[in-house]
Amino acid sequence: MDVDFDVRSDAGGRDPDVHSPTLRRYHQLLWSKSLPSGHHFTLSTDTPGTYLHHRSHAGEFWLSSDAISHSLSSITSMRSVLASVPLGALESFYTLNCTIGSYLVFPGNTINRKPTVNGARGMHPRIRDRFDLTLECIRRFYVNEANPLGEVLHRYSDYFSLLEDFETYVEFFLLQDLVDDHGSVRFHLPFEGFDQSPLPATTAHYLEYRAASMTFVAARNRRIRSWTEAHLRCGI
Repeated sequence: MDVDFDVRSDAGGRDPDVHSPTLRRYHQLLWSKSLPSGHHFTLSTDTPGTYLHHRSHAGEFWLSSDAISHSLSSITSMRSVLASVPLGALESFYTLNCTIGSYLVFPGNTINRKPTVNGARGMHPRIRDRFDLTLECIRRFYVNEANPLGEVLHRYSDYFSLLEDFETYVEFFLLQDLVDDHGSVRFHLPFEGFDQSPLPATTAHYLEYRAASMTFVAARNRRIRSWTEAHLRCGI
């Protein structure tokens, strides 16, 4: 598994989350493994119209890919903050965000015509696609604490219940580099609660956010490479 592979390169100029066959294959290889229940979470690419599909005694799940590290450059309100950021710094950030360490899977099926996890975390004004904040919501979900994404996480509780608790969720998806030794989330910016804006307010804050995000993705890439070398014996 090439953790430096740029998933844009085989997406034909389209969204890699949907159109990169390599990214889809990497997801299938990484997350097809045993659950705490003992069931094997086998992910199939053979179900028409579905990115990844699982059906067993554990349940039926339809998964989609989503980037978990974002440059925030597409947000209109960030333009003034980003105006002073060197173009090269933005490009290197975006390039790293196109490697497997910056991607995860979430349930992709809609329920009662309401947003999926991917959609909700992108639209919520207190999350704005920041994965460190999303992960804090997931942590709070597992211990039954209120959080901005509580409604959508409970809507897909059957999926999150597969991993039983936050520690197992983090380990299963190789997210340990975003959690400290006490099980607390390592935030990309100082966190004082969900009442504050999730967006960096100054160029200095943005560069701090960029550095923390890139450190996480690079560390997760290394962790993914180590995991695949230890657990995968087939070629790609």
